[in-house]
Amino acid sequence: MVFTLDSIRDIKLYQRERGYRFSLDALLLFDFVRLKAQRPVRVADLGAGSGVIGLLLAKKYGRAGVCMVELQESLFSLARKNVALNGLEDRVSVIKADINSIAEGFFLNLKGKEPERRLERGSFDVAVSNPPFRKVLSGRICPDEEKAAARHELKMSLPSLVRAAAHLVREKGRFFMVYHPERLLEALERLREGGFEPKRLCFVHGREGLPAKMMLIESVKGGSPGLSVEDPLFIYDMEGGYTSRVSRIYEL
Repeated sequence: MVFTLDSIRDIKLYQRERGYRFSLDALLLFDFVRLKAQRPVRVADLGAGSGVIGLLLAKKYGRAGVCMVELQESLFSLARKNVALNGLEDRVSVIKADINSIAEGFFLNLKGKEPERRLERGSFDVAVSNPPFRKVLSGRICPDEEKAAARHELKMSLPSLVRAAAHLVREKGRFFMVYHPERLLEALERLREGGFEPKRLCFVHGREGLPAKMMLIESVKGGSPGLSVEDPLFIYDMEGGYTSRVSRIYEL
């Protein structure tokens, strides 16, 4: 198995050369998250992959403690390696767990390396997730297991993700996610069913004049109604280069 060592903003990251690799949607979600820099906050990164979102948040917010949750053994091991690579072991942990079981009080055992742990109800202030957008029967499923699970709901569905976030986040805590705009109504319905009130929504377009290709949603557990739709985010300008907003996110 061949890995590359990549840099993004102020972190370094090992990734499989031909397996799942983070993309722009992870960076857009990271940038969409708003935390109070001076306040200690507990963040759960659900379906963390190789750890890019959790690591970026830990670097940006020096008082944040991040718990990455990942089911796939290969990505779980890679995320732990990346935490150590960036010297964040004191504030960032990685656990191997099934999102589908978290709401049922799933216990964790990391092969004897750490004591059995439980993800307690309401133990986090914030949850973030870049989940698979596509239903199992929509489109061709990639033969690579990591890529397939990242794109299709093979191991995590939207209802199970919302249930997990609702279990983990305290009352008035927040849940940030990036999702496909074709499933906007479904996402809003599922969030409300899980006790979250959508508060911020931002549509992401390839460039001006094209349909939205992603959306970013912030919701509050037990929040009052009231949704703010932000200005659209365009990835490319009319000349084909990154817009100033995306360049700022990349720190180019």
